[in-house]
Amino acid sequence: MPNSLRVILPLLVLAALAVVFVIGLQGDPRKLPSVFIDKPAPAFSLPDLAQGQPVVTPESLRGQVWLLNVFASWCGACVTEHPHLLALAAQNRVAVVGLAYKDEPADTQAWLEARGNPYGRIAVDRDGLVGIDYGVYGVPETFVIDGKGVIRYKHVGPVDGDFFRQHVEPLLAAGGR
Repeated sequence: MPNSLRVILPLLVLAALAVVFVIGLQGDPRKLPSVFIDKPAPAFSLPDLAQGQPVVTPESLRGQVWLLNVFASWCGACVTEHPHLLALAAQNRVAVVGLAYKDEPADTQAWLEARGNPYGRIAVDRDGLVGIDYGVYGVPETFVIDGKGVIRYKHVGPVDGDFFRQHVEPLLAAGGR
């Protein structure tokens, strides 16, 4: 191999890698692709945190737009989003369902008592299997599910004040489809 090629070839490979890394750094890490968008929400049947309540299932929420918010008492970012969920629940325009992910029920209950409870129902997913079925990367994550039980949006990370306006209101305006 000629000497010039020995110098140029590694430089070209390095330049190509640099371009790939720069392009990869341009993306928003919260916008992770989900194979569940526009697909039926995975079925589950989990106990409600409130003892004596019927089990929580997606089927029981059919006919309305609802949010599935995956959270845990051990989640620092969940504290950040919690005031936004409380404000959203106070509007009473969409059902907010919590999925207590890999958490002890007593810890979940204490966490909600200290901060307020925005959830109409709370499904207890102690072993995290339902989270796996939904493709959860970590907490918090929020799924917007339409009245037919189809996942329309997945938000990774804490929701903010614009979340409802951007991702839920258009669905409600379209009649819950």
